[in-house]
Amino acid sequence: MSDAQGRPYRAGFGCFVGRPNAGKSTLTNAIVGTKIAITSNKPQTTRHIIRAVLHRPESQLVLVDTPGLHRPRTLLGERLNDLVRETWSEVDVIGLCIPANEPIGRGDRFITGELADLRATVLAVVTKTDLVDKKRLAEQLLAVSELGEFADVVPVSAVSGHQVDTLVDVMTGYLPESPQLYPDDMLTDDPEQVLVAELVREAALEGVRDELPHSIAVVVEEMIPEGNVTKIYADVYVERPSQKAIVIGHRGSRLKHVGTTARRQIEELLGTRVYLDLHVRVAKDWQRDPKQLRKLGF
Repeated sequence: MSDAQGRPYRAGFGCFVGRPNAGKSTLTNAIVGTKIAITSNKPQTTRHIIRAVLHRPESQLVLVDTPGLHRPRTLLGERLNDLVRETWSEVDVIGLCIPANEPIGRGDRFITGELADLRATVLAVVTKTDLVDKKRLAEQLLAVSELGEFADVVPVSAVSGHQVDTLVDVMTGYLPESPQLYPDDMLTDDPEQVLVAELVREAALEGVRDELPHSIAVVVEEMIPEGNVTKIYADVYVERPSQKAIVIGHRGSRLKHVGTTARRQIEELLGTRVYLDLHVRVAKDWQRDPKQLRKLGF
């Protein structure tokens, strides 16, 4: 199969890796042009692998979103790390994201080492270039190229859009020749319920004190389309009653704000009006309990 110019059609899987907050999810969103991976300024926000499909006349790049690799402190942490390594072994091209505005650290070296033995082509992606001047960027590009054996080093800014298309060109160039993997109209192969749960979780994370990011899980119990409205019933799980109070807020004010924010995002995603019913529940120490982890989708 080839395109109009006779170039071979390429299709395959790519993913971005890097320490937490390296800009992986924001970059995925910028490339696909819709909000698929959740973004938050809290590390460790991506829990589910979400695939985004990028269609071009001559190629199809399927982006797999993975949690950040980190030193695990809980059973949940260990499972997330296993998931990351499993994903890495199955993709064709990997972009290691390193922010332009932070010095290269132990985390970057650790991940570079982990990537060294994979069959995938590994690129270095220097993210957040809008936050530094040209001199600092040049220094960082040099430091990154000395970090490991990369097929390419590409500077980008997901926020300004600078070089995002170039990065896609480079990544698709390393994909194998292959027929299309997904139909044209497909943007993600994740069930809507998972995306909806992630949007609720993102809204619940915003503005919450630092002790909460890992303690929030969301399960969508039901999604019922009725005419032009979709009714969604979702439970927000925390580990302790004190956390429940934080999420609900004074006289329910915070939960109301979470509901409004999430509803707007979900309406955009589904293209219908949404009625969102949220309940906050306590699942004691769920991150350490295998049975509860399964129930909450991990």
